[in-house]
Amino acid sequence: MKFGIDRLLADPELRKPLEGKRVALLAHPASVTADLTHSLDALVATGLNVSAVFGPQHGVRGDLQDNMMESPDYTDPTYGVPVFSLYGEVRRPTGQSMGTFDVILIDLQDVGCRIYTFVTTLLYVLEAAAQHGKEVWVLDRPNPAGRPIEGLTLLPGWESFVGAGPMPMRHGMTLGEMGAWFIRQFGLDVDYTVIGMEGWQPEVEPGFGWPPERPWINPSPNAANVNMARAYAGTVMLEGTNLSEGRGTTRPLELFGAPDVESRAIVAEMRRLAPDWLAGCTLRDIWFQPTFHKHVGQLCSGVFIHAEGPAYDHARFQPWRVQALGFKAIRALYPDYDLWRDFPYEYVFDKLAIDVINGGPALREWVDDAGAAAGDLDAITLPDEAAWAEARRPFLLY
Repeated sequence: MKFGIDRLLADPELRKPLEGKRVALLAHPASVTADLTHSLDALVATGLNVSAVFGPQHGVRGDLQDNMMESPDYTDPTYGVPVFSLYGEVRRPTGQSMGTFDVILIDLQDVGCRIYTFVTTLLYVLEAAAQHGKEVWVLDRPNPAGRPIEGLTLLPGWESFVGAGPMPMRHGMTLGEMGAWFIRQFGLDVDYTVIGMEGWQPEVEPGFGWPPERPWINPSPNAANVNMARAYAGTVMLEGTNLSEGRGTTRPLELFGAPDVESRAIVAEMRRLAPDWLAGCTLRDIWFQPTFHKHVGQLCSGVFIHAEGPAYDHARFQPWRVQALGFKAIRALYPDYDLWRDFPYEYVFDKLAIDVINGGPALREWVDDAGAAAGDLDAITLPDEAAWAEARRPFLLY
């Protein structure tokens, strides 16, 4: 199959509208071609006038490891063009940076989750392009989590850098498709082009969303593999808790745990509370010791989520419910556990991080309600998921 960048490079006719224009590129470390050349280098080699580069969270080259670490602007040492950070002093492109190009190419590998900040960066670029009369091209890439939908819809008033609009946690779209939805949803007047993929088959095993013939390259430092991308719509919620999500280990955002919990008891309680929610994956009890971040240097008892191997069922795996069930089990076993982390999350100071992540308080309230069962969460979530399936339908390209 071919990604959008590969089709653009292979077809001079696709590039023809870019001739004579100043071209910007929004990219990160996974912005590579089929032969693993970085998109910036490949586009410059075609003779396009690349006049500026933009970097999302973690930077163009993936220079920053931890979450919520800002990147500065700088000048690219190879090509001498300005590199503007969209996760530094600003989150939205400035008027000054918008004046450096005519067309911006967006070549970002996403992981299929609303909270992954590249989704919001896409919206902010579209809004700035509409304001300044610039063209936006998305060079489309696979959604490695595939088409499944899961989670509550972000509520009005809960928008943030990890919540661009009223969509569920696991949206099941590519960025090219999402851009078209943003334009319709927010009424943007922008010249928008998607260079689509060729041969993407998100319902076909073994890769489902991710073509197994393509090497995986981390789009952010802690997105280490396809298993992480599949689990992330659930494990990202750990960032709003005092449980470790595995930062400081070699498998972040594929596991959870802490020094003061017992993983086998948690898994047993999860199976007791909602065995159907655990279909499609395998839970394995583990021990781990983070080298940085939460519980640094402490031996943690944890649970690893395997969305891979012969037990993986793509259609049945529900990472958001799996992780919610982990919280529910901990609350049942340790009623007074200090579960919710109280700190400014993505520059939101007046709401709990877990609520910012979920776009509302309903998930936390369900966890904390000792009388609430699995069916109660389904009752409020299933209608949101069904509504999103209809809302996204006109924008699906594959």
